[in-house]
Amino acid sequence: MLRLDRVTHFFDQRLVFKDISLLIEPGRVTLLAGPNGAGKTTLMNIISGLIKPSAGLVEHRLSRDRMAFLGHSTFVYPGLSALDNLRFWAKVYCRRLNDDDIMQLLRLVGLKAFAYEKAGYFSRGMSQRLSLARVLMLKPDLLLLDEPGTGLDSDSRKLLRSKIKDCARAGAAVIWVSHTLEEDLDLTDRILFLENKKQAFYGTTQAFRSWRQGKDVEH
Repeated sequence: MLRLDRVTHFFDQRLVFKDISLLIEPGRVTLLAGPNGAGKTTLMNIISGLIKPSAGLVEHRLSRDRMAFLGHSTFVYPGLSALDNLRFWAKVYCRRLNDDDIMQLLRLVGLKAFAYEKAGYFSRGMSQRLSLARVLMLKPDLLLLDEPGTGLDSDSRKLLRSKIKDCARAGAAVIWVSHTLEEDLDLTDRILFLENKKQAFYGTTQAFRSWRQGKDVEH
């Protein structure tokens, strides 16, 4: 579905990371992790096609309209209701959805009761849920999530994790940047850990636990 081969990126003369390689397969959840400033968001932007790498290969084996990206911005219009926000995005994405379909999406993200409220009055968590509904309406084959749990309360995080599982069970590949690594390991099939401007680890979650334990012992 997606392959990266020795991807390297610079901002001006500053190296962000080098030689990143990974393979993304259907039905798998891949977590991108690493300390602040390791380049996780930059890598997500490269994967999504928003920016080009300085070197290396990014090979998409699916069309761009089968991808969905939930980044730091919610793209919620505060003057529109939750329902009207999704009506707008359905038209942008050329999705033939009636109001019953949209209400079903709002129900999936726990916002059906707020369908007619203006999004400008929503909390960060509610806005993020509405943005999640926006990407779920695409039924993507590749779902990119850049720290989607930021600012969410515990109920919203549970909902997010549930939807990630649902997407993977339906055969979608999910690439996820998480800031709550310990909490999210059980949801993950593979982990790419960025550190010291390189790919410090890439492999299964079980192997990552062993690798990290070995690092702790070394230190």
